Amino acid sequence: MFNAAVAGLIQGGVYALLAVCVVVMFRMVRVLNFAQATIGAFGAYTGIVLAESGWPYLLALVAGALAAALLAGLCGAIMSAWFADASTEIRSTVAIGMMISILAIGFRLFSSHTHTIPELLPGSTLAFGDVIVAWSGVLMVLAAIVIAVGVALFLKYTTLGVRLRAQSERPQAAELLGVPARWLAVGVWALTGAASAIGILVVAPSRGSSFVDLGLLIVPALAAACIGLFRSTALAVVGGVMIGVISGVAQQWNWSREYQDALPFFVILIVLMWTQRGEAWDAAR
Repeated sequence: MFNAAVAGLIQGGVYALLAVCVVVMFRMVRVLNFAQATIGAFGAYTGIVLAESGWPYLLALVAGALAAALLAGLCGAIMSAWFADASTEIRSTVAIGMMISILAIGFRLFSSHTHTIPELLPGSTLAFGDVIVAWSGVLMVLAAIVIAVGVALFLKYTTLGVRLRAQSERPQAAELLGVPARWLAVGVWALTGAASAIGILVVAPSRGSSFVDLGLLIVPALAAACIGLFRSTALAVVGGVMIGVISGVAQQWNWSREYQDALPFFVILIVLMWTQRGEAWDAAR
């Protein structure tokens, strides 16, 4: 069972990375980005197709990350141009439309034939007795932690971080004070898009090569981000790793394997029930 839990680190690390990106987007640009994983999957598949056409894999990976950054930046530009003053709910609804559009385009472009997805770090493992740990999983967890800590320090102690917080909370007031709110928002979209592409390239060999399946990794990422109420990057990391480990353990038994895909929805339900416990108890009294 312990080996199965450790094996879930790869998925858990990617869930954590995507969840941190979701939290960053929510805190900095006021959108619950349902398109986060589909943007990453689009960039990942761009890199895979380039590698299949003869590009060196690392160069193809960089190109895929740049493609995801460009696509995310385009989505951010659209959001900033036409929905800058919209509420978080409307902006998040627009993100759902973006997710569906990217899923449809990606399915047309990448699902016509089977793609072979190589491992980013083939054969790189650590052995602790009988326990084998993949370096890719460890690196994803560390990357999620570094991004989470870096974002917290960046927002608190840097001038640019303060500007991002200002444009998130009061975009019009920030622009009047000379803060380039729209360009900062596009930059946040682009950076999180590139990070998502790299994370999905790591998990794709073990998760499966379907573009739609990879795009739907947003579900466990949202569940992980939900644990911190889309505000805490630290809890997003913990939630992502926890979901990945539990999913790895669930692979041990036939009865649990059938329901492991429902785990993120169960986590979301529990968090929503917990956050509403005060109102429910007040009504009961």
